[in-house]
Amino acid sequence: MSDVRILADGLGFPEGPVAMADGSVVLTDIRGSRVVRVAADGRVATLSAAGGGPNGLAVGPDGALYCCNNGGGLYRPGNFMSVGPAPDYAGGSIQRIDPKTGTATVLYTHCGEHKLSAPNDLVFDKQGGFYFTDLGKRYARQRDHGGIYYAMPDGSKLVELVYPVLSPNGCGLSPDEKTLYVADTESCRLLAYTIEAPGVVRKEPFPSPNGARIVAALGGVARFDSLAVLANGNICVATLGTGHITVIAPDGAIVRQVKVPDSFPTNICFGGPGLRTAYITLSEHGQLGAMDWPEPGLKLNYA
Repeated sequence: MSDVRILADGLGFPEGPVAMADGSVVLTDIRGSRVVRVAADGRVATLSAAGGGPNGLAVGPDGALYCCNNGGGLYRPGNFMSVGPAPDYAGGSIQRIDPKTGTATVLYTHCGEHKLSAPNDLVFDKQGGFYFTDLGKRYARQRDHGGIYYAMPDGSKLVELVYPVLSPNGCGLSPDEKTLYVADTESCRLLAYTIEAPGVVRKEPFPSPNGARIVAALGGVARFDSLAVLANGNICVATLGTGHITVIAPDGAIVRQVKVPDSFPTNICFGGPGLRTAYITLSEHGQLGAMDWPEPGLKLNYA
């Protein structure tokens, strides 16, 4: 077992960690419908009562936090996973959250005439726009399709890039920003799209099921969740079921699998000196963990 230090406990279903310059970590608590700040000494304080199901989180070019909100889930006692949409679920959204006041403003609820279902994760490019995934909401006997989108943080533009995709979850950019990586949960595949221009991706022909290049896949009980890219270009994917962070090279080689003390690590980000501290959301036990990482993470735009 890797040396994971538990920084915070008692969280509902943590996701979307963002390492801040002051040493704190801001993350989402999907079950608690809130965004929280974990101080360097482990104190947890609500930053925003965002509502719904705040999931992925990133700092934008204006210093605000941008949130993929899945609209909320139904949680039953004794079950750390949601079992369907919340009773008041009306769709997902993209929110802008003021880091000083916690005020959450809805930027997008639709792409054209189509309602967003369950936005999941996002990443900003150097031009100031962001790519985001929509996982698709799961119901008792059906599910919404997922998709991949590009948007501007001022609310002026939202375009659909790829639709449908089975269950797109984590997303990240290669260091040269020529590749968009997307982790697909149910297929446990790491997908890649070549970026031809900001907000424009090239689609591969049939037999690719969604225009993606298939970088890597795992078998067994594993499922992929969110991801972070390292400075060397490798991709760290939180792997559900097995309780690992799976490190994958751009050519698809499995570099290593790092065991963590939770069967449901959902996300990872990098901060601290030299970006060599990995912050990992451990969602089965409602914890935020940290560990030293042998390579530095990729510095995110605007972080």
